[in-house]
Amino acid sequence: MARQGKKSRNGAFWAKALERAHLGVWDWDLRTGDCFYSATWARMLGYEEDELANTSDLWLRLTHPDDRERALASGDRHIAGLTDTIETELRLKHKEGHWVWVLDRGGIVERGADGQPLRLMGVQTDISKQKAAEAALEQVNVRFRLALAASGTGIWHYDIATNKSYWDARTRDMFGLIADTDEVPGDLWHSFLHPDDKEATERAHRPSPGSDAVTAWQYRIIKRDGEIRHVESLVRFVAAAGAAGQVLGTVRDITEDKLREQELAFAARHDALTGLWNRAAFDRLLADHIASGVPLAVFYVDLDYFKALNDFAGHAAGDLALKSVAAGIGRCLPPSGHAARLGGDEFALLVPHCDAAQAELLAGAILAAVRGADLGVAATSRRLAASIGIAIVSDRTTTVADALACADDACYAAKAAGRDRFAVFSAEANSGGLNAARLAADTVDAMEDGRLKLFGQEIHRLGKPWQESRHVEVLARLAGRSGKLIPPSEFIPAAERFGIAARLDRWIIRTALSLHGAAMKSGAITLGFNLSAQTLSDPGLWDFVDSIIEQTGVPHSGIGFEITETAAVTNFDAAETFVRKARERRCKVSLDDFGAGMSSFEYLRRFPVDAIKIDGSFIEHIAESRFDREIVLAITSIARSLGCDVVGEKIERQDTLAMLDDMGVAFGQGFLLHRPEPLERIVARAGEVATARKAS
Repeated sequence: MARQGKKSRNGAFWAKALERAHLGVWDWDLRTGDCFYSATWARMLGYEEDELANTSDLWLRLTHPDDRERALASGDRHIAGLTDTIETELRLKHKEGHWVWVLDRGGIVERGADGQPLRLMGVQTDISKQKAAEAALEQVNVRFRLALAASGTGIWHYDIATNKSYWDARTRDMFGLIADTDEVPGDLWHSFLHPDDKEATERAHRPSPGSDAVTAWQYRIIKRDGEIRHVESLVRFVAAAGAAGQVLGTVRDITEDKLREQELAFAARHDALTGLWNRAAFDRLLADHIASGVPLAVFYVDLDYFKALNDFAGHAAGDLALKSVAAGIGRCLPPSGHAARLGGDEFALLVPHCDAAQAELLAGAILAAVRGADLGVAATSRRLAASIGIAIVSDRTTTVADALACADDACYAAKAAGRDRFAVFSAEANSGGLNAARLAADTVDAMEDGRLKLFGQEIHRLGKPWQESRHVEVLARLAGRSGKLIPPSEFIPAAERFGIAARLDRWIIRTALSLHGAAMKSGAITLGFNLSAQTLSDPGLWDFVDSIIEQTGVPHSGIGFEITETAAVTNFDAAETFVRKARERRCKVSLDDFGAGMSSFEYLRRFPVDAIKIDGSFIEHIAESRFDREIVLAITSIARSLGCDVVGEKIERQDTLAMLDDMGVAFGQGFLLHRPEPLERIVARAGEVATARKAS
């Protein structure tokens, strides 16, 4: 059987083998110059066997111009005896015009008596698919290298069996290592590790053999010059046949990221102006200290005469004063104490293991520090003082709100006693001391249980029926759990004191637009909203307003906002930004309580508003007071010259109304014209008017 099989391996057999293997054979007789090409070689290039002349230079004429020199050189070196075989890669032109990559292998098969080569044979294999794969892989590698370069990532690996490490150039540069080769001593990396991170980092870089998990680890290294850097490694075990395997990893310098994280973390917990803790961070600190059961003193510090300083010397002087006061408080505090700026000109402190006598000594030192605060050259004739409330907390069940409310109530007692002093909270003397905190909490509950009601008061064009303008100022009324209405003069200050004023304003805006958006969209009514200082300083305010407007379809022109001088002076920059964005959106802006502050006209210059509302204190006695009449006339004249509408507030008498009309005040608001009532009634009335006008 074996002999029969041997005889069967004839020409047909080998032809079939070449066909199956997709091999093209060439046979070159150096004596005659003739070159034979197999049928499989021709078909590899898309030709039939008789389509190509078997000339010695046929393959060269079909070879890509860029490959000819290399292919000829390979043959010449072999014929010259410099190489054992011919082996090269080249491109041959296919009948259809594209290029076919082939691997050409061959050599001398016959020599003359003098040893000179007489005949060469070889085979060419189509490797186009392999070349395409290599090209695709190279593209991937290029992208990979580009990504590594862009990310600043280095690559390293450690051979477990040989205890050798290999670092690429970027890794060596990251560690400050000067070396010409990738190989580095196996224990070199350990010498860079920060002592505090060394043990855990070495453990993280020993992945379990056989595991394919990737471990991410951040740690610090100390470079040879002493510089500390933060790096992050991704580590994975890679198995190798017949070997112990390798640990493969990447390394990336994340020092700048860490610094940014630290800066952001600091900013999230601290007041940007003074560097003290902010309200949220202080609340958490206070909660933790109360829960520990350690007796502590809580201080509420409210600056006196700060608004006057701002009015007289300006915003920059106010900022300087706040920073100086914060620094003075910091110098007074013991190491265990903490201080925060709650907002505006209000501060809070907590001091563990501090009894009433120690607290009073500390309060006295803080009062002295405030009196000596640097107010700048622009405020040399102004003074600054503080009112301080102290609450001693020893019950771990006390809430943060209650602790601050007690200190705040004591602060109000200090103010009432004449300012520039401190007072200690006494439960007996302040039986209603927690009312403000409870009222603020009840306001939050009322937003959810339906006890917070929307009211409105019409703003009239004097001498015209309200139905022609149909503008309303939106108000809020809180229904107590007993059902009795609580006036805004009680629950709104409590909301501002305990930091929920912005939440309250958002609730009012969202509820009004959601309930009455259709009427506003139809043009039946326009609504004006009062904004607190906390809301003006809210960086997410316009994102919120734009979102509600988009949901309800209310036109921007149907919305007005009212900001008071008190709110504006709390944060000039925020107020200016708010007014600019409101006008960009064509929302109306009014400056409320105009004339009550010392620099009202300065605000008017800074804020190009649509309307000003003259403070009611100048309106209610205008019939008897020449001074008030002159003030109103001056405000009206200036406002009209600037193109602002003027609204007189607190109109309660007929002679007042007539006098304002004569002075050229265009709009009015007050009990004489309209008493506040539930907003839905006003909107319904306005809708009926609008419908009747369309019908006529």
